[in-house]
Amino acid sequence: MQLRSRIAGTGSYVPGKILSNSDIKKMVDTSDEWIIERTGIKERRIVRPKEAASDLGLEASKRALHEAGVKPRELDTIIVATMSGDMPMPSTASIIQGKLGAKNASAFDINAACSGFLYGLSVADSFIRCRSSKKILLIGVEVNSKFIDWRDRSTCVLFGDGAGAVVIKPTTTRRGVLSTHIHSDGNLWDLICLPGGGSRNPVSKESVRKGLHFIKMKGNETFRVAVRTLEKLALSTLKANKIKPSQLSMLIPHQANLRII
Repeated sequence: MQLRSRIAGTGSYVPGKILSNSDIKKMVDTSDEWIIERTGIKERRIVRPKEAASDLGLEASKRALHEAGVKPRELDTIIVATMSGDMPMPSTASIIQGKLGAKNASAFDINAACSGFLYGLSVADSFIRCRSSKKILLIGVEVNSKFIDWRDRSTCVLFGDGAGAVVIKPTTTRRGVLSTHIHSDGNLWDLICLPGGGSRNPVSKESVRKGLHFIKMKGNETFRVAVRTLEKLALSTLKANKIKPSQLSMLIPHQANLRII
């Protein structure tokens, strides 16, 4: 009997603090009109000083588990997609596992930046199809505000903090995840990067002085690649499933800004 994976419950969580375009205007040379025209963003959520990725992910997870009617101890696997986890080790997934009391679940992180949730969905779908897991908690969470140079207009207007989670179960019906398609182009690594903090540029006085622990982005190049790639991948995914664009009732892109969408 062929299995597919299906989303059985969803949950989300954002911090309470709101950072509006008017607030950003006080930090850098910009305006509400410019930000909305270029990005479509009016406000973003920002964590409190002591909040971390696992805190946001935990709240989103509780809501997803409640909606799915799944108890933490029933989970087989916990996957967290993040590039701003609590710390290099242990994984943010294991921290959330401990906070949930999901003692029967394996737990690991994946880092694919903006595409992280889709990468995680692809992994979870594979686990379901090969019958190695029956109940999976997939979390996408970022706390990008802690890696932003608030003097850099090209990045500080874009990024905020938040978490989303889904519980994934198997199904034998025709509904569910039809297919997943993931790609990468390592030649474009420097379009959006965070140079410091890894083995290439470990933390030092010099790395801090150079601002290597802030997100760097080449905005115009990123925009062109994002639009071209998103369109190409959407069309190839539809073709693989013999679906015409005119048959779609909804298209949900990743967390790109409105101009890209």
